[in-house]
Amino acid sequence: MTDDDVVYIGNKPVMNYVLAVVTQFNNGASEVTIKARGRAISRAVDVAEVSRHRFLPNVVVKDIQISTEKLESERGESNVSSMEILLSTD
Repeated sequence: MTDDDVVYIGNKPVMNYVLAVVTQFNNGASEVTIKARGRAISRAVDVAEVSRHRFLPNVVVKDIQISTEKLESERGESNVSSMEILLSTD
């Protein structure tokens, strides 16, 4: 998997990321990873589900990884949840 096969979820609308996922598969990728942290995790789940059910019926969730990352900021150190969803063609 190359870095091109990763979609990082931020604050844009869900359909922007769905388009990115669909484009990756249409360009020949056999696997695409959706990555998100913090509040964007629910958006990542939405992206995976909309991609699978509306646009890519032959794509399945192959793996889900969850973890906690330590982030340094001006206010000190904080823990942020992160998630990776691996989508794959059948």
